[in-house]
Amino acid sequence: MKARHKQSRDPRGHWLLLLLVLPVMAAVLFFEGWTSHEVDAAKTRSPCTSPAPDAVARGGPVVGINGNGVQTASMPARTVALTFDGGPNPVWTPRFLDLLRQHRVRATFFLFGSEAARYPELVRRIRAEGHEIGSNTYTGAVLGESSPTRFSAELDLTESALASTAGRHPKLLRMPRTTTPDTLCGREWRAARQAATRGYVLVAADAESRKARQGLVRQFSQTSLAYGETKKLLKNRNVDRFTTVSDGMRLDPYEPVSTAERWQGTALVWVTKLGDAFSNAMTWVLGIAGTLGLLRLALLAYFARTHVRRLESSRPGAPWLPEVTEPVTVLVPAYNEEAGIESTVLSLLASTHRQLQIIVIDDGSTDRTADIAEGIGDPRVQVIRKLNEGKAVALNTGLAHARHDIVVMVDADTVFEADAIRRLIQPLAHPAVGAVSGNAKVGNRRRLLAKWQHLEYCFGFNLDRRMFEVLECMTTVPGAIGAYRRDALVSVGGVSEDTLAEDTDLTMALWRAGWRVLYEESAVAWTEVPTSLGQLWRQRYRWCYGTIQAMWKHRGAVLDRGVSGRFGRRGLTYIALFQVVLPLLAPVIDVFALYAVLFLDSWLAGAVWFSFVGAQLVCAHYALKLDGEKVGALWSMPFQLFVYRQLTYLVVIQSMVALLFGSRLKWHRMRRSGSAGEQIGGADSYKSLTTR
Repeated sequence: MKARHKQSRDPRGHWLLLLLVLPVMAAVLFFEGWTSHEVDAAKTRSPCTSPAPDAVARGGPVVGINGNGVQTASMPARTVALTFDGGPNPVWTPRFLDLLRQHRVRATFFLFGSEAARYPELVRRIRAEGHEIGSNTYTGAVLGESSPTRFSAELDLTESALASTAGRHPKLLRMPRTTTPDTLCGREWRAARQAATRGYVLVAADAESRKARQGLVRQFSQTSLAYGETKKLLKNRNVDRFTTVSDGMRLDPYEPVSTAERWQGTALVWVTKLGDAFSNAMTWVLGIAGTLGLLRLALLAYFARTHVRRLESSRPGAPWLPEVTEPVTVLVPAYNEEAGIESTVLSLLASTHRQLQIIVIDDGSTDRTADIAEGIGDPRVQVIRKLNEGKAVALNTGLAHARHDIVVMVDADTVFEADAIRRLIQPLAHPAVGAVSGNAKVGNRRRLLAKWQHLEYCFGFNLDRRMFEVLECMTTVPGAIGAYRRDALVSVGGVSEDTLAEDTDLTMALWRAGWRVLYEESAVAWTEVPTSLGQLWRQRYRWCYGTIQAMWKHRGAVLDRGVSGRFGRRGLTYIALFQVVLPLLAPVIDVFALYAVLFLDSWLAGAVWFSFVGAQLVCAHYALKLDGEKVGALWSMPFQLFVYRQLTYLVVIQSMVALLFGSRLKWHRMRRSGSAGEQIGGADSYKSLTTR
């Protein structure tokens, strides 16, 4: 794919898919949390402030309230109605059904709507085997303690779930945390009257002290203890008949269900299943993402320490190799860079490495970029004007005019420290080294967004490069500062136009050609980073999109041997896991953190989140120390997690969607302010040095 402006288009249309999918997923997940974890659903009763009415407390266990007032009823003599609360339970409900079938007994199952939606096949079995179904509310919330919204939801959602799974609306209701009729007191009695206005008949249970020959409604939970008690009761010879509540009382237990209500219930069942699936998947993804995140931190810290120890002893370019003093060609591709081109060129001219050929390739700029570069008036500076064809073509054009065997590539928004070039080229003393990455730092750090990028450059990019050097799998020599052996560039055909991340593509190509790539942390250049979210988005989108392109292009390295295979199995695997998979999974950590705060243990969720942030702060502190930076910038890092991190995740998501849909991405150019050198004085500080 050619990364040229006129051949590209922006895959903005795929945001519609994302905007449709994400709200649906969030709604399903949070519905699951609201219902399954009983938010706003009381699980304990407060003491009764007033007793149950006498007609209820002294009456039978079945209570109806209508225009004639309160009416109660009891089972006929020597008749027992077996009732089971809760469930359907995938473990115990089948056992109870098998036991009842063995004794040819029918019973009444008061079900939770949430469990009925999860296990519709068990509800259908209950109905198919002739048993009766009643409502035990949706989650088992104490109705007398629930808010009006929760009260209605507990009954309405249960009706919907049973409309789909049982094909009926139950008229029998057992209120959670009630047993005998006298427990319908205080707030529970008020809730009972409210439920009766909706057409429900309330079913309590007889006291266990009553004898079976008097006729009973027996209440059991679906547990092992209740299973044993039920088995014992079924052998009681004082009972002539076991039956359901409605059959014993001659009641109509159901209301008909319309087609619309059945479809509504079916939708509830699917939403419940999706919510359960999302919740379970999130638990696994959280474990995977958390493990990957902690593993990355551990790897970065370990290999950074290893890199420091090996810096002067075992790496090519160590002190016993000869100093590199050869002349250098510097390529500066520029497109509309009038704000910073002067600072960039002057910083190069002020280099302690004096033998330079500086080629500024003006890539069809419409501003004064070329004029400013030519106006510097130094014979070492050569300006080439060409039509706009992209950065890769510009670099290849400059390479064709290079007179020296060492080539340094520089972005036109980057300012070099005086000794950067000299330090950068020293590892090239070893003949196996084809390229060297320098240490790019953020020059414009005044705004919060730039401070976050400064932390990312030190903590992310530079720690990564230390590790990559130890593992011999450097994945990117940044366009801001990188040195190359000219023979190495020629051997891979120059800079490829196949991807938007030409620097990553070139680095990978060098590995595959058998060259080694190193990192020289003492070669420092200051680059200008985006200062608005829009600019940052466009830059990171291009980086991510191009990196994934380069990975796919060079995927064969995983199966190669030697230097190329080592790079493929280490470098490509690392990028795939920690720069693609982890960012794709990382939003789950944030979503699940919010989910846990709302529906699970908020203290545990907070402890996990702060522990992870603390581990990041420790590693970032170490990275800043290694780079000689002030650790005061760490104050902004926790806030980075609320905006900056989400942006980087979304960039990866959109890049993957764009690639999967075959979209073409154009080169997004960042507006420059010429502030890359503000950390070391700007362009004026070089003017006196270049007159030496």
